[in-house]
Amino acid sequence: MGDYTEKIEKAVSDLELESISGLIGEALEGGVDPLEILRGMSAGMTKVGELFERGEYFLADLVLAGEVMKEGVKVLEPHLKPESMGAKGTVVICTVKGDIHDIGKNLVGTMLSSAGFKVIDLGVDVHEDRIVDAVREHDARGIGLSALLTSMVDSIGDVVKALERAELRDKVKIAIGGACTTEELARRMRVDALGREAVEAVKIFESFMAS
Repeated sequence: MGDYTEKIEKAVSDLELESISGLIGEALEGGVDPLEILRGMSAGMTKVGELFERGEYFLADLVLAGEVMKEGVKVLEPHLKPESMGAKGTVVICTVKGDIHDIGKNLVGTMLSSAGFKVIDLGVDVHEDRIVDAVREHDARGIGLSALLTSMVDSIGDVVKALERAELRDKVKIAIGGACTTEELARRMRVDALGREAVEAVKIFESFMAS
């Protein structure tokens, strides 16, 4: 059993897009618990993050790792209990109003879902009222906002204000990320965390859910 999960972990960390589906299929046929397979995939993604932080992997490798995870989850998801894919809580993610970049957001979504979060991805150029509605509808405890354009940073503040008006701000934690985001911006916009890279997302939202 352990051999299968080790192979799957290695396939993810080695970015083996062509072989991941077959490996997971073999593991399922061999009687491996789907949750163990998911843990192996998550461990592989953690290794990818470590390689990225050490400068051995680059953004293109992160994007490919995200594709590997998507392929694996596609095979695995029908065999998982619904709650196991969202056991750690619900996070709403999107790219803010006026910005249509989505690579970073998509990576964050893949990493969070594979780590056990239920992810509500609202897409790009998302108005703050849609975010408020999604938080209320899905009882989300975390929000991830992506912003790459400096001209769009005020949209982050609009989300915070909309949550305050809806009396939801105290019930949800907000993390921001993207090329134009800084610690100073995070303080000014009164959000709870800044993620420099997509690989930080799991740690940030796990800390949110624990608080």
